Amino acid sequence: MLDATLGPGTIDWNGTLYRMLLAPAETGGAMSIVDSLSPARSGPPRHVHHAEDETFVILTGEVTYWLEGETFARGPGTSVFVPRGREHTFRVTGDAPSRHLVILTPGGFEGFFADMAQGHFRIPEDMPAILESAARHHLTFTGPPLAA
Repeated sequence: MLDATLGPGTIDWNGTLYRMLLAPAETGGAMSIVDSLSPARSGPPRHVHHAEDETFVILTGEVTYWLEGETFARGPGTSVFVPRGREHTFRVTGDAPSRHLVILTPGGFEGFFADMAQGHFRIPEDMPAILESAARHHLTFTGPPLAA
């Protein structure tokens, strides 16, 4: 687990910290913004968001993204836009964690992070429960995490 906090309301799922900065209830559902701190060498399995676009704003650390076969690196002060329906993943590279803002349009997917933290779900051990929440949040896992 990271020796850090993002402030009140921070949740932890497998060492990645998440904190809601702007909830869908505050935007009429139009968007949400999540502050995220991911450990070094971490990243999610490849996946597709079917209901929302996802924008990452990198605040600290170095991150390698994979977007439908294209691999590229981003660092502090840069951003990545992933349109809904596009397969993608990322991996924090180097020895430092990455803090990034995740902007979801429209809002709603952030409930997946809350489900995962509340259930203390782990990949691959808890995949049935993870897949159930993913389906409710219009998410499909499509492959493994990005290799080092």
